Amino acid sequence: MHRSLMLLGLWAWSQGCGPPGPRASAAPVGVRPGIEVLLADSAHLVRNRRVGLVTNQAGVDANGVSDVVRLRAAGIPLVALFSPEHGFRGAADPGAAVASSIDSATGLPIYSLYGRTSAPTDSMLSDIEVMLVDLQDAGARYYTYLYTTIEVMQAAARHGITVVVLDRPDPIGGLVQGNVLDPAYISPVGRLAIPMRHGMSLGELSLLARADLGLMTNLRVVPVAGWRRSSAWDETGLRFVPPSPNLQSMQSLFHYPGLCLFEGTNLSVGRGSDAPFEQIGAPWLDTAAVLARVRSAHLSGVSFHGVGFTPRRPGDGKFGDTLVAGIRLEVTDRSAYDPTAVAVHLLAAVRALQPGQFAWLQAHFDRLAGGPGLRQALDADTDAGAIVRCWTPGLDHFRERRRPYLLYPE
Repeated sequence: MHRSLMLLGLWAWSQGCGPPGPRASAAPVGVRPGIEVLLADSAHLVRNRRVGLVTNQAGVDANGVSDVVRLRAAGIPLVALFSPEHGFRGAADPGAAVASSIDSATGLPIYSLYGRTSAPTDSMLSDIEVMLVDLQDAGARYYTYLYTTIEVMQAAARHGITVVVLDRPDPIGGLVQGNVLDPAYISPVGRLAIPMRHGMSLGELSLLARADLGLMTNLRVVPVAGWRRSSAWDETGLRFVPPSPNLQSMQSLFHYPGLCLFEGTNLSVGRGSDAPFEQIGAPWLDTAAVLARVRSAHLSGVSFHGVGFTPRRPGDGKFGDTLVAGIRLEVTDRSAYDPTAVAVHLLAAVRALQPGQFAWLQAHFDRLAGGPGLRQALDADTDAGAIVRCWTPGLDHFRERRRPYLLYPE
């Protein structure tokens, strides 16, 4: 089954070459998201079957037309919509419960999977034969869309409903970085034993999840056509739709696998500012001292500079309407940049230089970090470089473990 899916992905990639669209640099040609491949090549999966769709504002084709419009125009009997964290329009605050509602444009129910329930209920699935999942992952373990997808897969398996993942590129490419989650710390922000930066598409992660969790889901992945794993989103020619309110730029997406760890501390990650997940800060932060320390580590692919910012209605409640002393990061070489290593160096510097002001939000940090090991190593004043180097064996093992489920060439 896995091999046939891999061959399907490689075939679709080889058949997907067409005239190049607009692109940021030397882009692959003819990159088409899974929704377009489904309707062009695999419509038999949904034709004359009652369909549920899990998606949000990023569920669009290469021209920005929504999946809902595309499916209805193709005569696919769409009977219900489902939304992940941030809601169907992608506007809800992080972690905020979202209520179910009715889509004003179509009259279809929108069942929230980030509110009273995280999985489709029996009544939600009663009239559905196929569940489509079209969610834009962020390329980091903490992002909850994989958790939602797995919840859908488990519920669908109980009802004999086929799940079809309409795949999208990993927006930050295929590099693998950070530590691998301890399975004892599984949560919505870490559902599988994968690294902080996993380098996989949501379709590939779904295949891995089915194997890791022993799911009986009838799972099909409709791959992206024309995507190479080495390409970031802005090298595909596809228009950029922010996957969530605080990931508004490619810079924020590249920093997210590292800076998200600061959510588990008493520092801001820039929520409510003009550059969330591009900066960290606190009113008490000694930016000069921290900058001197991290710059002395000669970290590759990134530059740092001091900033001030004032969070307005930050979703995390940190320092609202307060001037914050901050450090902003800028990726200068994507191929050399390791956001997880940079985050560890920043955490070590702030903790060592300002122990009286720095604090862990311990339970949340350990969930994000995939266990207590990183926090304990930093509390023991372990060298940041040594912490990062100790992750290598786990990453090597993960690269081998993920290999059977990869659908795209380098």
